[in-house]
Amino acid sequence: MRAVLTLYFLSFFHWDENLSTAVYHAFSALCYFTPVIGAIMADSWLGKYKTIIYLSIVYVVGHLIKSVGAIPSLGNQAVHVVLSMVGLFLIALGTGGIKPCVSAFGGDQFEEEHTSERSKFFSIFYLSINAGSLISTFVTPVLRGDVKCFGEDCYALAFGVPAALMVLALVVFIAGSGLYRKTPPQGNVLLEVCKCIGFAIKNRLKNRSREIPKRDHWLDWASEKYSKQLIGEVKMVTRVLFLFIPLPMFWALFDQQGSRWTLQATKMNADFGIYVLQPDQMQFLNPLLILVFIPIFDLGLYPLIDMCKFNFTPIRKMATGMILAGLAFGLAAIIEIKINETDMPQLVPEESLIRVLNLAKNPVQVTIQEKDLFQQPVETFQNPAEYSKLILNGEQQSLRFTLQHQGLTLAFNYTVKEKSVYSLIVFEAEGSLSSRLITDLEAKPENGLAAVRFINGLSQDVNLTIDSRKFIAVQKNYSPSEYSLLERDRYNNGKCITETGEFPLELGLLDFGASYTIVITNISGGAVKTWKSEDIKANNVHMAWQLPQYLLISAGEVMFSITGLAFSYSQSPASMKSVLQAGWLLTVAVGNTFVLIVAEAAPMAQWAEFVLFTVLLFAVCIIFSIMGYFYVSVDPEDLEEKEEKRETSSRGNMIGLVTQKTKL
Repeated sequence: MRAVLTLYFLSFFHWDENLSTAVYHAFSALCYFTPVIGAIMADSWLGKYKTIIYLSIVYVVGHLIKSVGAIPSLGNQAVHVVLSMVGLFLIALGTGGIKPCVSAFGGDQFEEEHTSERSKFFSIFYLSINAGSLISTFVTPVLRGDVKCFGEDCYALAFGVPAALMVLALVVFIAGSGLYRKTPPQGNVLLEVCKCIGFAIKNRLKNRSREIPKRDHWLDWASEKYSKQLIGEVKMVTRVLFLFIPLPMFWALFDQQGSRWTLQATKMNADFGIYVLQPDQMQFLNPLLILVFIPIFDLGLYPLIDMCKFNFTPIRKMATGMILAGLAFGLAAIIEIKINETDMPQLVPEESLIRVLNLAKNPVQVTIQEKDLFQQPVETFQNPAEYSKLILNGEQQSLRFTLQHQGLTLAFNYTVKEKSVYSLIVFEAEGSLSSRLITDLEAKPENGLAAVRFINGLSQDVNLTIDSRKFIAVQKNYSPSEYSLLERDRYNNGKCITETGEFPLELGLLDFGASYTIVITNISGGAVKTWKSEDIKANNVHMAWQLPQYLLISAGEVMFSITGLAFSYSQSPASMKSVLQAGWLLTVAVGNTFVLIVAEAAPMAQWAEFVLFTVLLFAVCIIFSIMGYFYVSVDPEDLEEKEEKRETSSRGNMIGLVTQKTKL
């Protein structure tokens, strides 16, 4: 569902890119804050099985509301926004709530001695997640873009199909109820850890007097209320959680695949010859590459590094993953700069853009009052290379346009507004030269669509049929039509209907992100003759150029995410795994929150934002590497044993002997 979410905000709500990105990452952050709620519900109240069922129902209801909110004919914009936000909140509660329960519930089905079977289950579980992600990130954009409903992209279907599949999955899950081992709630460790830390801080603040003896560790101030075993385990966890502090920056970059990178893809050429990719389909590369990279890294790269006698510690792997993600964003910045080369120039106050389209039979010299433009005569049907900058003396200005044509001089007055784009149409009417000043698009069409308008050079009104869904009426005598937005395609089966009959209309290729003016010049040989001008250049950077950045960030994910989870688990006692899971998920939430803040609080050019994130991640990587350098890896069992020995030696000898005998 997230694969199409950014484009849904952009196209359906017509929000700008920054707001769309901010809401996308707010939703993503919420999805990673709510697992804490799910874990508390499962461990303290309902148990994992019931939590999965109840929150899956919430999940499905959220999807259904989201799907209904995407039906264009249902209410106004406010209704759509409210329904969508309610749906997203319920989805976040559902997906986040079951996140810590599903894998743990699967692990509960195995006895302690069945370690190999449990390991196989988790491998298949992880494979299933990535396979689902791979299929969905490819198929959901097809449901959105290739299927049309209500006359536009079918977001209702794109959101409805996941809802139906989730219902099916829930039915299958419930059908196996009698086969499952259901562990009753045993209290939430996360709450205990939070209470222990809170009490230690509170107790320390109460006892600030210099007369009170200092304690070895700030957590020792919780010893009045909590056992030494719990305090010792919390110490181990806080050491790892301290290492987690720099990690959100990696997720801030990683999760922009669904927002900023998708928006970048909308401004690129998606034609791969045999298939035209949707911009949001490029995200399927990440799960695909993950499935490819995991065996390559585990069976090839890491053993090769070991053979070279290089100590590639988990901290170094994670730092390398950060560097790869930073390099990916560096590449994204370079691509963004190349994409911007085909954009319209940024308009500033007291400035406009203008060009001349000469539709007359001979060259025309155009002069604009007090402006040094168009030094050479404009050739007939000459496609202007670019717009010329027109400097005004205020918000708007009345200008005198002089046309010289075959010894004749004609003058026309037009009012030109600042921050606007114009075309001066010069044509012959009733044996004399005439002109029109028409307004052009100020920016590229969004989402890779093509914009087209028509100028009717005939002496009769025409009705144009571009495809089965697009009908345009254009008045006679060089009147322009409004712009129409079309999918990128070849349109050679159109029709032009006039008073004298119906004629075939061929427009040729209307390319990604381009804007066209098509002039209907005459009818001859039973067909309409047209002349096509490209007002705004098509997207000329191919989407395949995003492949290197996806390669880098996917390799970075394998080295960072998988290694980080395994490392943090190895550094904590068994009873604290769930606390670390919550801490890890919260780093993802904080990373998404950071993107939301940058998008809304500090809007900037997109390439500059990519560079900012690159620099920030490199800086964080240095900090993390320094923290990792001073971090001493431990075996939780060894620490527990040392703690036990220290506690034993502090008691009487007799108690010590009994404890040692019991242990033996």
